[in-house]
Amino acid sequence: MGEKRILIVEDEKLISLSLSFMLNRRGFIVDAAASIAEAKEKLKSFRPCVVLLDLWLPDGSGLDLLSRIESERKDISVIVMTANADADSAVKALKLGAEDFIGKPFNMEVFLHVINRTFEKRHLGETADFFHQELRKKTEDDKLVGTSEAMVDLFKMIKVCSETDAKTILLLGESGTGKELVARAIHYHSARADAPFTEINCAAIPENLLESELFGHEKGAYTDAGKRRKGIFELAEGGTVFLDEIGDMPLSMQSKVLKVIETKRFRRLGSEEDIQANVRIIAATHQNLQAMVKSSTFRGDLFYRLNVMSICLPPLRDRKEDISLLVGYFIRRLNEEYGKKVEGISEEALAYLTAYDWPGNVRELRNAIERSMMLEQEKTISPRFLNIEIKHNFEQKPQPTANHGQPGNSTRFGGVSETVGVSIVELERRMIRQGLEIAGGNQTKAAKYLCISRDTLRYRMKKFGLRGERKRTGAAAT
Repeated sequence: MGEKRILIVEDEKLISLSLSFMLNRRGFIVDAAASIAEAKEKLKSFRPCVVLLDLWLPDGSGLDLLSRIESERKDISVIVMTANADADSAVKALKLGAEDFIGKPFNMEVFLHVINRTFEKRHLGETADFFHQELRKKTEDDKLVGTSEAMVDLFKMIKVCSETDAKTILLLGESGTGKELVARAIHYHSARADAPFTEINCAAIPENLLESELFGHEKGAYTDAGKRRKGIFELAEGGTVFLDEIGDMPLSMQSKVLKVIETKRFRRLGSEEDIQANVRIIAATHQNLQAMVKSSTFRGDLFYRLNVMSICLPPLRDRKEDISLLVGYFIRRLNEEYGKKVEGISEEALAYLTAYDWPGNVRELRNAIERSMMLEQEKTISPRFLNIEIKHNFEQKPQPTANHGQPGNSTRFGGVSETVGVSIVELERRMIRQGLEIAGGNQTKAAKYLCISRDTLRYRMKKFGLRGERKRTGAAAT
């Protein structure tokens, strides 16, 4: 076995020294970094196999470093170290590609078990499930990006649906929210990953051809049926059938899909023999199926069979804290696709994007970034080539202005009035406190009020000793 090189990224010196000493005694080659900046240098010079990563670092969130490692150094395994109470951060880290996580305070037996297991995977080769997950990281299909509370909840639902092998799943959400990506994520993270994933858009196939597309046909079943043809239910044997835009499926076909769900059997057109259907059915729609049931345009019995496990995908306007991550992801993808070398986006352009409500959701955001990258000649995306709708929306919204006429030559910023010359650190501390008070201690609401991510808010609270800040009413921070 080659060298077992571990980089510990932890700003608490006592923890870092203790772990280094323990791992050195057990034959590991260890180095340490106390910040993201130092860790980036050590990744180049020390070249670790495994990174032990704390999520709370003095110069940013460990999740940002994790994202960079996952995008640039897939040969490195990342194990996240986080407080046991901070389960959400651990879930985010796993979704971003972390190999495992270890809770603080450490149980040394568990700690060493996780370390050894990680190196065993690297040395002996991956298990079948892990191998397929790594392959999927290299494709565009399984890229659900976001660390917002809504996306963490979505990742949890994907995990539940994957692990329980739910036979029918209903995905609800506006166009462009990523329903197909969720369907693929459920399939490829389940025991059915080795079997086919077949899909059909129910709105795109004429009614007279839809039955043949779903169930296949025998030779001579109709005029143009020159040979036997398998439908997607048969092609997906053991895997997943994804019925996109099921709200547009004709009522006559809805009854046949319901029969497949209930009997787990179907029949090709022109055949007299039933075929066993061992498939998971994932249906998706942007329509209100409950309203369609009331208006008799969608079968109630099919709706209730599909709705056993339902997932509502959040629109982008409800998770704007993810826009920065999405923009970074699209820039990387489009650089690869078009051979561009765009390095990022300006703060001004990002402000334009954040102010917009994105009726077309993530798909519209991707198109906006693609347009800007095709037209932009500089290394950084500016507002110059953003769509006219995005620019008009931003220009119509009132922007914050400085109040220069206050007595004592004071300036008002974010509702905090201070004499010119106040410490920026103190001003930041007061704004964080004010945001928490206005939000009643709710961190998610406070982060939105302050226009920062929840992780950034948590880091600032820790920095200023405001963890657990409460309003007089006693509302606890979430």
